[in-house]
Amino acid sequence: MHQRAVRNLANLETTQARITRIFDAAAGGKNHFLADRDTVRHFDQAAPALTTAARAVLEFLTRMIRYLSAEGVDQYLIVGSGIPSGPAAGNALHDAARAACGVARRVLYVENNPMVVTMAQATIEPFTDLVRVVEGDVREIDEVLRDHVVRTFIDWDRPVAALLLSTYSLHDDEYAHYVIKRLRHTAPAGSFLGLLHTTFDGIPPELLPAIRDLLAMTLPHLAIRSRDEVAALLEGLDLVPPGLVWVPEWRPGDDDQACQEEPGSSGNYGAVARIP
Repeated sequence: MHQRAVRNLANLETTQARITRIFDAAAGGKNHFLADRDTVRHFDQAAPALTTAARAVLEFLTRMIRYLSAEGVDQYLIVGSGIPSGPAAGNALHDAARAACGVARRVLYVENNPMVVTMAQATIEPFTDLVRVVEGDVREIDEVLRDHVVRTFIDWDRPVAALLLSTYSLHDDEYAHYVIKRLRHTAPAGSFLGLLHTTFDGIPPELLPAIRDLLAMTLPHLAIRSRDEVAALLEGLDLVPPGLVWVPEWRPGDDDQACQEEPGSSGNYGAVARIP
């Protein structure tokens, strides 16, 4: 195992649930702990939709990758929650990128969860030169973009798809705008920005108090925004049709099933924008 992976293992916090591991548990993965599974169980008791919502998010991310690959994008910077262990072998996002057009595509994952980083570095990197995983936090976007691997693995003179999946960490509106501005200005013309964002818009009003109380106990700093607030983050960008929508509504495929009947139960909005 990589020495850096061993260092990451020493930093694991196993008794406190973490959003990346919660998502992994909800998606049927293996990279999580009892605290994360307990949180999924509590959420499903309060509003039985988290597991299905996690599948809807994974389906959206896969469709987004396939669309961007068809548009000719061959390198991806995926910030946050990009490598849950739930998908079967060969169905990770970097697999979807490769399979879309049968062309070699570079994928760089940026994760702030030591367990996710450790497992990915040990199980993905040794088998391909086209995938790299670095530890980084979207709340330190300048440091992320200065990282040596980020600067050298991605060719910043050519279009890149920057997929911002960890908006749940960006509770400060001003800084959230800054993150998107940095990504927009760093990526060259012809690039794309993908966005995933959690919302309470689809939760029935009678369930909101229980959900808010549960979040206060388990994930007190989770960023939740309405559709109008998410749209404000994307102001000035050219959104790819159908624009900012519930993730099951973003270019659904025939095989996608999660939350199709009730898109709002996915709990997440998604969008892809062109960077001029």
